[in-house]
Amino acid sequence: MTTIVHQPVRPPTADPAREKLPLEDRAATALDAAVQALLAKLRTDRQRWGAAAAAEEPDRGGLHWCTELEGDSILSSEYLLMKLILGQEHDAEGAGGRRVGRPTLLRIADHLRLTQRADGTWGQYPGSGPDISACVKAYLALKCFGDSADAPHMRRARERILALGGAERCNTFSTFYLACLGQVSWDACPAIPPEIVLLPRWFPFHMDKVAAWTRTMILPLAVCSALRPVRELPAECGIDELFVNPGYRTRLSKEWERDEPVCWKNFFLACDRMLKVVQRFNLSPLRAASLRRAEAWILDRVRPETTEGLGAIFPPMVYLQVAFKALGYERDHPVMVRAERDLDDFCIQGWTNGNRESGSHGHGGRDACPATSKRDHVRLQPCFSPVWDTGIALYALTEAGLSTRDTRIARVCDWLIAHQVRMNGDWERNLNPEDRGVVLGSSDPERGAAGWAFEYRNEWYPDNDDTAMVAKALWRAADRQRNTAADRLIRSTARRSARWLLAMQNDDGGWAAFDRTADRPWMEAIPFADHNAMQDPSCADITGRTIEALVTCGVSKDHPKIRAAVRYLLSKQEPEGCWWGRWGVNYLYGTWQALGGLVYAGFDPSSAVVQRAVRWVQSVQNADGGFGESADSYLDRALMGRGPSTASQTAWGLMCLLYALPPGHDACRRAVQWLCDHQLVEDKASFEAGVCAAPGVENPGSGELAAGDFVHDRAGSWAEHWFTGTGFPKVFYLRYNLYRHYFPVMALARWVRMSRGGAAVGI
Repeated sequence: MTTIVHQPVRPPTADPAREKLPLEDRAATALDAAVQALLAKLRTDRQRWGAAAAAEEPDRGGLHWCTELEGDSILSSEYLLMKLILGQEHDAEGAGGRRVGRPTLLRIADHLRLTQRADGTWGQYPGSGPDISACVKAYLALKCFGDSADAPHMRRARERILALGGAERCNTFSTFYLACLGQVSWDACPAIPPEIVLLPRWFPFHMDKVAAWTRTMILPLAVCSALRPVRELPAECGIDELFVNPGYRTRLSKEWERDEPVCWKNFFLACDRMLKVVQRFNLSPLRAASLRRAEAWILDRVRPETTEGLGAIFPPMVYLQVAFKALGYERDHPVMVRAERDLDDFCIQGWTNGNRESGSHGHGGRDACPATSKRDHVRLQPCFSPVWDTGIALYALTEAGLSTRDTRIARVCDWLIAHQVRMNGDWERNLNPEDRGVVLGSSDPERGAAGWAFEYRNEWYPDNDDTAMVAKALWRAADRQRNTAADRLIRSTARRSARWLLAMQNDDGGWAAFDRTADRPWMEAIPFADHNAMQDPSCADITGRTIEALVTCGVSKDHPKIRAAVRYLLSKQEPEGCWWGRWGVNYLYGTWQALGGLVYAGFDPSSAVVQRAVRWVQSVQNADGGFGESADSYLDRALMGRGPSTASQTAWGLMCLLYALPPGHDACRRAVQWLCDHQLVEDKASFEAGVCAAPGVENPGSGELAAGDFVHDRAGSWAEHWFTGTGFPKVFYLRYNLYRHYFPVMALARWVRMSRGGAAVGI
């Protein structure tokens, strides 16, 4: 568990005279302050997130970045529900060497009260509509941890849940929690037969053909689906009052498509009925064998030398504990001890203005108001993001002119090289035969290839996005003038990763996140696929970044795989000129990444495709000069590129403009002005808006969102209350708490360099 102690607020340093400086000087000053603040956020491995794992981590002398990765309320509610399922809700704090007990669980419940909105709901991100699954899980968790159903905040939540259609409208993964706690029958959950682990590779559905994250989630859920564990709750803790149609408590709430009888949805609903008949009458002769195979598959992927938790992400790490208890594992089994510890490392102790607030932990109907409650709490993050944060921060600093001549940058490169993945995980099974000899089984650093994972340790699942980001950052960080042995090692490491990326290209010319794969849209009709990410097809943002990384690392622009990637990007450009963003919000992110790929692939700034993209970017620039886009654009295409200005999205928009416009263009200067005006000149305290460089300037949204923002930051960065990272579109979103810092550094550095006569593209 990590404790966040907020830094004291520094005295104001805003200088009105600075407002009169030429923009070029202001930007250079802002950049210098941002660079120094970013360097001040470096960590050693002993300072890393996850206290238990950090104690075992050898100190190699490297440095890295990693800040809190923020999700929504479901992380807290699902953690509490897991503890209820496991019967651990009354544990003493620290008992048996464990860190999480009843007092911590009550503080997690405080986080749910803190994030509840005035209308009684919980949502996926600031400014979102209510999310029925989040509301039901939070209501159930709070009721089980002492809140009366008659309390005003619970009454408001209940009224909104019923208005939204009731608890039967929860998504699949929420319904599994309800089934485990006896609130619905297991027949209300989609069947996930463990026999899927036995399917041959030629079969249309196979573990290798679904997304890596889905792979790690569905097998533990398949074990639960077969064994059907139930921990009955006391009647007073149940949620009978949340169902509009009680009939859906015993059957699947997904309805048949009657207007289109022959469709994938109806096919899979028929399969679900058949599988439940098989379950009811124990008709599967392979059930025992499939459970053993599923157990072995999971055990192999939680070996501590390869990962810190199944998939190293929150959902499968929760499901594993429930599934393995159903299999008969005791809590003191080494696998369970490790699983519990790895998950508990995601807990963050929140503090308010440097002090724990006194008071009870919320029983019997305390009426929390999320706009004013600033109480002590514990929250959870979905995973750690050190490689991602470190790769982007390093790249941003190379834009600002830093290299391995700075010993801190050299130590960052050392850290990244030490964390490169060399193990052959699930990804190798999808390679083309001709690529296997290039990528696999070579101990020669000049012949083999490897990638990077997102987290501290996740050897099974390196990904293309992190690998591309780190590869191009390392290549640029190596000092070419000195060309020392260390610099040569850095570049040879980047070259190896470029070979890995080439092998991971899909047949359509694009790149996906984790695997070499194909688009199989029929999979999204499977009943348990409503997390909107059953598969992991190619996407424009990763493809654009990968092109840039490959060209940066010496791959010819005329390489056949680069040209295939260009064709893929051109096919995905929207009529307006932008690109949809899979891993960032949304069209601004996708356009920045795709446009960069095309420019690195040799497209002239004056070309029609580039100009069309830049015209779209100009058309969505806000009146204040910044850029912003709400995640609502995933729901309503008409909102593409529209939303309050944020630091990260203003940086993306500015970098788009700089691919085709001179730095003196009015659109570019207005974006730079926004970044300069909104830079923090005081440390930002929790639950408060930031004090900006320009007198009288408030961060957009600060009045309505700062009161619920428990993140602090230091002067030289920017405040950002909105979520600009995407987990699963329409389902789960993220706030990366370094996005508001290293992306503006990247954009300002590029603009300052170009203003002094430098090129837009630097290798």
